Amino acid sequence: MSKENQPSIRLIEGLGVEDDAHAGATVKHRSRVRQDPSQPNLRQVHLIHAELHDELRAKGFDLVPGQMGENITTRGIDLLALPKGTLLHIGVESVVKVTGLRNPCTQLDGLYPGLMNAVLDRDAEGSLVRKAGIMGVVLKSGTVKPGDTITVRLPQLPFEKLERV
Repeated sequence: MSKENQPSIRLIEGLGVEDDAHAGATVKHRSRVRQDPSQPNLRQVHLIHAELHDELRAKGFDLVPGQMGENITTRGIDLLALPKGTLLHIGVESVVKVTGLRNPCTQLDGLYPGLMNAVLDRDAEGSLVRKAGIMGVVLKSGTVKPGDTITVRLPQLPFEKLERV
């Protein structure tokens, strides 16, 4: 699940991250393949906010970017608050369309016992909050490097809240 930090990654339109296990036009996640292998892959790119790493480190989880399987780590963007359909212009040419929230799985506990529960929370109304990042699909190919600028383009109103994908 963990991914080593790279000097750059290549995003490929309609497929995802070049050479990534989840790249493809149709689903790659085992449980979703069992349900229907022809369904579209809404999980081509996984983004996590570095602020989550900070929060988890404060709780004793010594994580580094990529360790929870994310392809891109951001800072200063409230990823979890973005609406569905938001466009992320990353670097010079890449565009990723936000499709939903990552649904954390028990594989996280293989990294650190209790990590899965640490990325789940409850809001004021008692609803489950998934904090393990967001997922997207690649609309425009390009190379992404650490430090690249990410420009957020919100979709037209009304906004759709992110749900798990």
